[in-house]
Amino acid sequence: MSRRAVITGTGAVHGRESVPNAFFDARFGEGVGDWLARNLDIHHRYWCAEDESTASLAVGAAEIALTTAGVAADQVDLIIVSTDTPEQLSPSTASVVQHRLKATGAATFDLNTACAGFVTALDVAQKFIIADARYRTVLVIGAYAMSRFLDPNDKKTVTLFADGAGAAVLQVAEGGARGLGPCRLHTEGQYHSWMGIYAGGAAQPITPARMAAQAHTVKFVEKFPVSINPDTWTQMIQALCDEQGITPLDIDRYVFTQLNINSIRETLTRLGVPTERGHTIMQQVGYTGSACIPMALDDALRSGAVQPGQRVALVASGGGLSFAAMTLIL
Repeated sequence: MSRRAVITGTGAVHGRESVPNAFFDARFGEGVGDWLARNLDIHHRYWCAEDESTASLAVGAAEIALTTAGVAADQVDLIIVSTDTPEQLSPSTASVVQHRLKATGAATFDLNTACAGFVTALDVAQKFIIADARYRTVLVIGAYAMSRFLDPNDKKTVTLFADGAGAAVLQVAEGGARGLGPCRLHTEGQYHSWMGIYAGGAAQPITPARMAAQAHTVKFVEKFPVSINPDTWTQMIQALCDEQGITPLDIDRYVFTQLNINSIRETLTRLGVPTERGHTIMQQVGYTGSACIPMALDDALRSGAVQPGQRVALVASGGGLSFAAMTLIL
């Protein structure tokens, strides 16, 4: 029988500091909240409290996922943390999470493809499970604490980003239809300098001058083509469908990167899929980057929007530009 990777539990948390759109209306003295609600469908978000960080969010989501799966931490063979807001440059955030969970038998590593990271990490995890019999239980976490990297005076960024984490427990299954399916990864590297956090690494070490200039905060340097996400998402979903001999209508629920409601609706319309099949949570929790896909998937499962046996597409994009798309049967 062929080995497959099946999601047996999910979990999600967000930061404790509540930040409604009205906060920015007062801060900037204009109706920023109306624009966010109308164009992005973001009404509210959460940021980390002082005693929270990427690792603490990751641990919180992981504990819920492990409980849901009925798996003890010492049963986990591998922990993969997807984040581009790491606990520190080195060592990995995953090693911190392993220690706090007391997952003493788990190997660890971080993965960074920005906001496409969680879907990429799922694909890496399933390949471990399929290829190596030593890996039977893998914990995959998408975690994001971008509030730590925001310029409070940059209206373009401070209003969008939020903090949270989502986790999934993957376990081995022998045969059957359930489990993770094919995945497509794609990168448009020519956009690598258009949006990101550019100070703090080897190219631009932190200096007093760079700190004063807020160079260590996330920046939108250039405006991306409006159609880049709908174009790429549509192509990747259609390619996955063709590979499996299905149509986009055979997918019961779509979970996209939770940033722009118009891009989600346009993609589904192009595919001939009712826009109601797109599951969104950005209305309540804002844009949580590498955490948004697992947080939305967890919400879909707990709310009953997705039922066991249904086919789901996870479609992500992030800085780099990196893209990842996968189908799975829950």
